Amino acid sequence: MSRFVIAVLALVCPTLALADTPTFDERINAIVEPIANTVSSIIFYSVTINEAAVPLIVVWLVVAAFFFTFYLGFINIRGFAQSIRIVRGDYSDPKDAGEVSHFQALATAVSGTVGLGNIAGVAVAVAIGGPGATFWMIFAGLLSMSTKFVECTLGVKYRQVYADGTVSGGPMWYLSKGLAEQGRAKLGKVLAVFFAICCVGGSLGGGNMFQSNQAYQQFVNVTGGETSFFADKGWLFGLVIAILVGLVIIGGIKSIARVTEKLVPGMAILYILASLVILGIFFDQIPAAFNLIITGAFSPEGVAGGFIGVLIQGFRRAAFSNEAGIGSAAIAHSAVRTKEPVSEGYVALLEPFIDTVVICTMTALVIVITGMYLQEGLNGVQLTSAAYASALPWFPYVLAVAVILFAFSTMLTWSYYGTKAWTYLFGENRYMDLLFKLIFCVFVILGCTMQLDSVLDFSDSMIFAMALANILGLYLLAPIVKREVQSYIRRLKAGEIVKYKHA
Repeated sequence: MSRFVIAVLALVCPTLALADTPTFDERINAIVEPIANTVSSIIFYSVTINEAAVPLIVVWLVVAAFFFTFYLGFINIRGFAQSIRIVRGDYSDPKDAGEVSHFQALATAVSGTVGLGNIAGVAVAVAIGGPGATFWMIFAGLLSMSTKFVECTLGVKYRQVYADGTVSGGPMWYLSKGLAEQGRAKLGKVLAVFFAICCVGGSLGGGNMFQSNQAYQQFVNVTGGETSFFADKGWLFGLVIAILVGLVIIGGIKSIARVTEKLVPGMAILYILASLVILGIFFDQIPAAFNLIITGAFSPEGVAGGFIGVLIQGFRRAAFSNEAGIGSAAIAHSAVRTKEPVSEGYVALLEPFIDTVVICTMTALVIVITGMYLQEGLNGVQLTSAAYASALPWFPYVLAVAVILFAFSTMLTWSYYGTKAWTYLFGENRYMDLLFKLIFCVFVILGCTMQLDSVLDFSDSMIFAMALANILGLYLLAPIVKREVQSYIRRLKAGEIVKYKHA
């Protein structure tokens, strides 16, 4: 009898379980595994170029970043100064429609992307692709700023503002409403529903269970490992986290924004300071590290796939870290208080810059400078921890706190993404809203108590499947964004868009 059949029988009738019957976790994994493998093989389908596996989803994301960068005249560079001015409130009018400030919207979106990808994912890229992967990671991060600009501009332009002041926005709305304006209503609706379904799946898995599971593992590791009081009490840790998450998300985007605007800067500063301390200790080795990064980017040695291999590792990590093109961030940015859609596009430019260009680069530099990437048997978060601990023995404790805080903030933001996708599918009312938030909190506990590898693989596929619908819509709606940008810049130069004088 196959493992799949045994798992199904055990789920339907647990009394049929025999001594060698899989555990409950294994039963669920067995049921989901065939689906997860099929979906994952499609979403992450790769072609081999010069011995390097090139995932087509990464190509899909990077090509879009190139296109929008050139299409909008390098808006990622020429718009950087304006984005700083907007974030600090120079053009913020509290009377504008919306629920959160520009800074709060940015903090919320950043909290959804800054996380284990910056800590463990970068280590994977450097371990496999060598120091040169860092160069291509930075390059891809700079390009992806343009993609964020486009999707977040559209998010505000086509958002729904309700009578009570609440807002719903994101790809679901600009795909359905924007494409309907172009006479593509059916296509827009199909893409919007597809996106929303994938967003709900990604929210519960990668944006929830994976985060709570990794936070739990790090907490156990620094509190005694197998001897820790919490070693066999994942449910208790999960319950505490679920309660904390529930207390925040029950208040909606305003409550989430109030927490993330304090939590995200604190996390980033803590992590960057630790990185700067190590870079200060090894200050004389920084030039050599940059030399390794640049030479490794164009003439890598000992890397599978050579130049193509190291390039793909850098592009892949950037794409997986900042989520530009996924469309998730547009949901958070849509809630901003503004009457100018382009203004939030400028704000969104900073997200990949903070996530990839700053935080990911800090991680990579420390790993390269300390030389820990050359150690056998180290990868992921272990490599990052070892690199920092080689100079700061107490850093693993800081890393554990960072992982837990990163995971917590990511769960807050993805709960909002999932809620908006859920209510788009099942109705914009408080009952549907509360139902999803309850489901989300239950999944926080499940993430700490179950090892659902197949479920998480499936949810990762769902997150990147969001990009299939989103980027297709971005291409079709790109002319609208270009007109919005031209109008905004013209009015800004003419003095029609003035700085708001705060009391």
